[in-house]
Amino acid sequence: MDRILKSISYIFHPLIMPLLGVIFYYSKSPRFIAPEVIQAKLVSLIILTILLPILLYFLLKTLGKVRSMHLSSTKERIYPLILNCIVIIIAIQRIVSPAQAFELYFFFLGILVSNMSCLMLALLKFKASIHMIGVAGLFMFFIALSIHFSININGTLALMAIILGAVATSRLHLRAHSFKELIVGIFIGIIPQIILTPYWL
Repeated sequence: MDRILKSISYIFHPLIMPLLGVIFYYSKSPRFIAPEVIQAKLVSLIILTILLPILLYFLLKTLGKVRSMHLSSTKERIYPLILNCIVIIIAIQRIVSPAQAFELYFFFLGILVSNMSCLMLALLKFKASIHMIGVAGLFMFFIALSIHFSININGTLALMAIILGAVATSRLHLRAHSFKELIVGIFIGIIPQIILTPYWL
């Protein structure tokens, strides 16, 4: 059980949540989008939102700014969150601009707001769960897309609810967060998406 719960934290890492949102969007969008365009955007996102943050983490570790990938203290979170905000801004400007896919634009804008909120809390010495922020924000985006495209994805939403609970259980079991930090993380992930949804729904 211990290995399973540890694996959940790695499998549903916050870094992959934006990519999962984009993949889901392209799989459900009724608009025709050339496969070459989709492939180019997915490759760009993998490089920008996954590989680049990993390289930046190793740079920060070399410089002594972080001790481990778990970012156990609020002080360790500051530089990674600042860099991630910059990465998301680049993604918004270069990959998911409103002229290309306004749904994804607002999804990433919500991610940026969530990241900035988490950064502000870290500066105030509060460690909100980044895992819960990522999964909760993705969950809300799926709900909004189901309404926007008028599609039935109840199975996907049920699975997302199970994943949300599994990630929360994993973080509690690993003693990475308190119950309060998990709840705050859920709200930070969901609320920006809810606020921005009316602009594209």
